Amino acid sequence: MQLLVSFSLLSVFSVTVSALWPLPQNLTEGTTALRLSPSFEISISSGIADAPQDLYDAISRTITHLFTDKLGRLVVGRGASDVSAFETAAYLPSLTLSLESGSEVLSITAEAQKPLEERDEVYTLTVPSNGTAASIIATSTLGLLRGLTTFEQLWYEYEGTIYAVNTPVEIGDAPAYPYRGLMLDTARNYFPVSDILRTLDTMSLVKINEFNWHISDSQSFPLQIPGYMELSEYGAYSSQMVYTPSDVEYIISYAGERGIDVMVEIDTPGHTSIIGESHPDFVACYLARPWASYAGEPPAGQLRFANATVANWSAGLFTEVSKMFPSSMISTGGDEIQTYCYDMDGETQYDLNSTGRTFEEALTDYVHGTHGALAAAGKTPAVWEEMVLDYNLSLSTDTLVLVWISSDDVKAVADQGFRVIHAASNYFYLDCGAGEWIGDDPTGNSWCDPFKTWQYAYTFDPLANLTSDQYSLIMGGQQLLWTEQSGPDNLDPIIWPRAAASAEVFWSGAGGNGTAALPRLHDVSFRMQQRGVRTIPLQPLWCALRPYECDSYW
Repeated sequence: MQLLVSFSLLSVFSVTVSALWPLPQNLTEGTTALRLSPSFEISISSGIADAPQDLYDAISRTITHLFTDKLGRLVVGRGASDVSAFETAAYLPSLTLSLESGSEVLSITAEAQKPLEERDEVYTLTVPSNGTAASIIATSTLGLLRGLTTFEQLWYEYEGTIYAVNTPVEIGDAPAYPYRGLMLDTARNYFPVSDILRTLDTMSLVKINEFNWHISDSQSFPLQIPGYMELSEYGAYSSQMVYTPSDVEYIISYAGERGIDVMVEIDTPGHTSIIGESHPDFVACYLARPWASYAGEPPAGQLRFANATVANWSAGLFTEVSKMFPSSMISTGGDEIQTYCYDMDGETQYDLNSTGRTFEEALTDYVHGTHGALAAAGKTPAVWEEMVLDYNLSLSTDTLVLVWISSDDVKAVADQGFRVIHAASNYFYLDCGAGEWIGDDPTGNSWCDPFKTWQYAYTFDPLANLTSDQYSLIMGGQQLLWTEQSGPDNLDPIIWPRAAASAEVFWSGAGGNGTAALPRLHDVSFRMQQRGVRTIPLQPLWCALRPYECDSYW
């Protein structure tokens, strides 16, 4: 008996797909148990000449996960009822990885860091039920990695036996969108490198492929940049709370091996008060009070972008940052510019008047300078939506625009022909609903209330309100964690497993049934826990072990 499952038509009663997240584009599975051989091995086809080291490393990680996840199936008895099915089942001896004829052999890292339109994550996975070898076939090493990730999710453990319940399995898979991200703000609160690495591991498990690193803000500047070391020397919370060039290199390498690109953001010209610690003459309304009149958050201060020295310094900063980050994309930010700050700043008004420029003309010159530096380094700039919707800056049409204020703004960005990364606060902000953090507002709520549940994020339609000829402008999207009220102690539970919701939306496409998805999300969340990730429970354990029995219709 076999069952063909499509993402859009998945029945809420299809418990047979409870293992896989994100759901593959095409999945055929059976009901036969299969055991994993104690001597199971993964081999690389002889057709892959000079296989890269990070492919061998991926194989090693998969084998480790297979034998150490020890995830009991989420049913009453945690697998005891499966014994009669698997005790006489065949053993799977091996898995072979192959590339289609003519495929270029690059490292997983090189494939992951390609421009969005060039990324290739296609794979097919075949797992027979009769004890013959399984196979993954792809057209890139990145596709092989995605297949290995899917393969890992098929297996459970009960009293020493590692087994699957749904063979034979045939999967043909590819992402709906090339950008599936997670943004982490490490400026408002600092996160040790180990926390970032654990987050990258978990991202890879659900095929999130872009780490959007919001590394600086008004509160701190922890990034050490050669030639600009004063920024972190004076702007980091402490000498221990920095990211050194070697830290950055290691994080990028670690991410790349797991199929993840790192897009860093240096937000300018707003959110830059901290630069005043080392360059007070570069910052308008520096530490002005009351801060709420000059800034969205304390402390007040924004770069004097109309000043030629500041503009040239900023362009040089992005030139150096480009050398540190091999991604084809770097974000220059551009959100929440407080015009009142500049209106009240005598230096900015002098620079505008002496050059005969308007505020918008000077901002255009500044952004063209920073983006010109990126272009010279072979990088594509990314910006927040205000750079397109609030100002007429004549940005290059290859600029990527992150739409954050509201999903309703996507149409206006697409109408101007820009490529879009969904980052809507009304769907994807993970920090919303935690209450106000401002000290003298004890009854206040967070500005983006309510709490954004995984179920609500899961309903997101990336193509809503667009015309069919604009669909190609949608690159994908991400969930985001701003960290006013987050730190290392609550990093895992505030992100996971909620961020897996957008991972599936942007891999599998919109239209999934949340009721049907819940058992699968339980499954991947419990697997995350087995790997040391402190995920938040989605339901009482009683419900997790009894799919659908906590639905109101039951």
